[in-house]
Amino acid sequence: MAFPTTDIVHHLAACAAETRYEDLPSEAAEAAKKSILDTLGVILAASGTEPAVRGVIDLVREGGGRPEASVLAFGGKVPAMAAAFANGAMAHCLDYDDQTPWGQHCSSSIVPAVFAVAEREGGVPGADLIAAVAAGQDLFARLRRNVGWRKDWNLSTVLGVFAATAAAGRVLGLPGERLADALGIASMQSSGVMEVVAGTGSDLRAMYAGFSARGAVTAALLAQKGITGVPDLFEGEHGVFRTYFGGTYDREAILGELGTDYQGGGTLYKPWPAVGTAHSHIHATIGLMADHGLATDDIDEIRVHVGDYHDLMCRPLDARRAPSTLVDAKFSLPFLVAVAAVRRTVRVSDFLPEALRDTEVLDVVRRVVPVPDKSLDWTMELPPGRVELRLRSGRVMTRTGINVPGSTEAPLTWDDLTRKFEDCVAVAMTAPSVRQARMTVRLVRDLDTSDDATEIVRVLAAGQRDATTGH
Repeated sequence: MAFPTTDIVHHLAACAAETRYEDLPSEAAEAAKKSILDTLGVILAASGTEPAVRGVIDLVREGGGRPEASVLAFGGKVPAMAAAFANGAMAHCLDYDDQTPWGQHCSSSIVPAVFAVAEREGGVPGADLIAAVAAGQDLFARLRRNVGWRKDWNLSTVLGVFAATAAAGRVLGLPGERLADALGIASMQSSGVMEVVAGTGSDLRAMYAGFSARGAVTAALLAQKGITGVPDLFEGEHGVFRTYFGGTYDREAILGELGTDYQGGGTLYKPWPAVGTAHSHIHATIGLMADHGLATDDIDEIRVHVGDYHDLMCRPLDARRAPSTLVDAKFSLPFLVAVAAVRRTVRVSDFLPEALRDTEVLDVVRRVVPVPDKSLDWTMELPPGRVELRLRSGRVMTRTGINVPGSTEAPLTWDDLTRKFEDCVAVAMTAPSVRQARMTVRLVRDLDTSDDATEIVRVLAAGQRDATTGH
């Protein structure tokens, strides 16, 4: 299909505006529903385990305003922009949210944005919410795959704000022209450097999705009120592609099969609450320990072979071996491998303050040694990880993590995601009951038949009231 030479923003906006649930491939519709359940669960888990979110919640409540949309886990309603900020700040907190096969996250921006707008608007059918999420995921995948990736930008926010804006605009029913304006407005919130992700000692890595979710809602609502955007947003002389990516992008690939091939269908879901680029090492470590019946006392050294991005998770090595915060622990390859060796899994509870001081884990982490390996550099797909165990007996065994749970080769099922959701809500600040959790799962799975998508939020909010009042 030939596209006019007008800026890509107009084609992407028109596609998002015209996306209908009935036209979605089944994989894309299912991925959107899975992402809704997965993101809601991670938000609830973060509310009870990440202390830093309290500052965000306090600030949002201090701001007051019209009670338009819910603050999950903490209760109460605030303006839609503030709710998107609060829920978005929790959505990536545990690094447990979904990702594309090429890395980076968009649902942690999209889902808080669409629910905030849906609650403000009222009466949004579930099928429309699914279509909105699918449109946003598709836009993100198309941009993520087909720009000249520079690893100094945090693409989860630089591009995520556009995905969330497209989704929020679709919920509002903006026509293509207005949605293009919204994407232009969203460029004011397109930001984020990788130092936020790779550096130590900051809370921002946990809560960056809050900024893109809030920016998306702001942009969509301003466009609804008639504010115009940037006609040549992506391909202009000073547009996004030249500014962020040196003018390197594949126009034909970005627009190829637009409106028929919804690329969010390939979304991946995490079995472990840790940075996705560590999952291959985690899987390899668990497999070696389990298959050979090893105890940690058997290990003399764990050599983790690392490419360029893995290496970021190992520097500075002393700090990575003794992370002081939940956020730093989730981005520490030595710590994650040590947890995998000790626990043979990685759980939310492994990042609580007392767990960061676990002497058995810290003893093993001192034996984790990174080994540079350029063959494991991150190019497009998430890079594999190789683990080499050197035992006190002199034996050496090596494994590369393949067929990792949650990968394209071994995707998580609805049953897997349901168990994950139930585990997440159990540690929420105010946990829904088992009945309410199961009702939420059912509502999400049947969302395409719902007359009002925000019934999901009301069920969760009822759980918060019950936990607060004791009824």
